[in-house]
Amino acid sequence: MIGLEVQAVSKSYSAIKVVDRVSFSVPQGEFVCFLGPSGCGKTTLLRMIAGLEAPTDGHLFLNGKDITGQPVHERGFGMVFQSLALFPHLNVADNIGYSLRLRSGNAKLRAERVEELLELIRLPGIGKRAVSALSGGQRQRVAIARALAQEPQILLLDEPFSALDAKLREEMQVEIRQLQQKLKISMILVTHDQREAMTLADTILVMGKGEIQQMGAPLDIYRNPSNTFVAGFIGSTNFLDVTVEGPGLVRFRDKTIAVGAIPEALTRGQKGVLSVRPENVELSNGGDGGLGGVVTFVRDVGASIETHVDCGGLEIVSLSSSSQAACPAVSDKVSLRFQPDACRVLEP
Repeated sequence: MIGLEVQAVSKSYSAIKVVDRVSFSVPQGEFVCFLGPSGCGKTTLLRMIAGLEAPTDGHLFLNGKDITGQPVHERGFGMVFQSLALFPHLNVADNIGYSLRLRSGNAKLRAERVEELLELIRLPGIGKRAVSALSGGQRQRVAIARALAQEPQILLLDEPFSALDAKLREEMQVEIRQLQQKLKISMILVTHDQREAMTLADTILVMGKGEIQQMGAPLDIYRNPSNTFVAGFIGSTNFLDVTVEGPGLVRFRDKTIAVGAIPEALTRGQKGVLSVRPENVELSNGGDGGLGGVVTFVRDVGASIETHVDCGGLEIVSLSSSSQAACPAVSDKVSLRFQPDACRVLEP
C-alpha cells in the first residue's frame, strides 16, 4: 500500500530554487534515505513533508489524502532533529511522555507507555534520570522514543547521528534499522553519509542541485549509477575519459577496454566517461597487456589494501583484500585490468 506520495514538489526562496519538481512515493513500512551533499535540498524536502515548510509548488498525499496544507500537529508524523531537542528541565520519562501528556490526562496509562518505550529502546529503568546524565547514544534513543510515543505513521530523521563518534554512530544505525523492522513503520532519513544510507535504506534518493539524480535500492545505485554525479558521490570510483569503439568496447588512450552496457545515446566515436570502482581494478606485475602505471601510494587499512597508481598523469585507485597476493610497493611498475561487467560507461 502506498503511504506517502510526493508529487512535483518545489521550494523557492526568492529567486533561488532549492527543491525542483521532486516526485516519489514511500510505501508503508519502507525505510527511505535522502542522500546528497550539503545544500542539495534534502533537509528542505524533509521539512516540507513534516509540514514545517510550505511547498512553492506541488502536492503531498498520505494514503490518498492531500496533506499539502495540513498543519504539523495534524499530520501524525514523528521527527528526530539533528540537535535532538530534548527538554533539559525534564527527566527521561517526562521527555518521552511529553506528547502523551498533551493528548491524555491518564497518568497511569502514560507511565505504562513510557516504560514500554524504554524497553523498546533497551533502556529500562532510567525514567527518573536527568537528560544531562545520559551518554550521547542514550540521548539519541530517548529522542527516538519520544518521537515514537505518539505512534506516528512516518518517522522523520534529520541527520540524527551526526554528533556521535564513529563507533557509536554505527551501533545506532544498526539499532534504528532493527527497530524499524520490528515496528514495521515507515522512516525517512536525511544524511550526507553514503555508508549510512547503504546500511539503513530500502530505497535511496540521491539528490543534487535540488533534484533527484537517481532513486533505487542501495546496491543497484552503487553498481549502476545513472550519471557521473551519482557514481562519484556513492562510494569512490575511478573516472576515465574514453571513446566508444563499438558494442561493449571503449578506447582509453591506446588501450581497448571491454565494458558492460553503453548508453544508447553514445555511438561509435563519441566520448564517454568510464566509471570503475576500486574493488574492480585488478593489479598485476605487468606484461599482460593491461594498462601500465607506477605505484605512488599504498595504504593498508587492515581488511583491505588501497593502492594508488599513476597512469601517465591519471591516478587510478585499486582496492584489494589483504589476504590476496602481496601488495606492491611505492615506485613498482604494475598493470591494471578492469572487470568488464563492473565497468559503467556514462554520458559526459
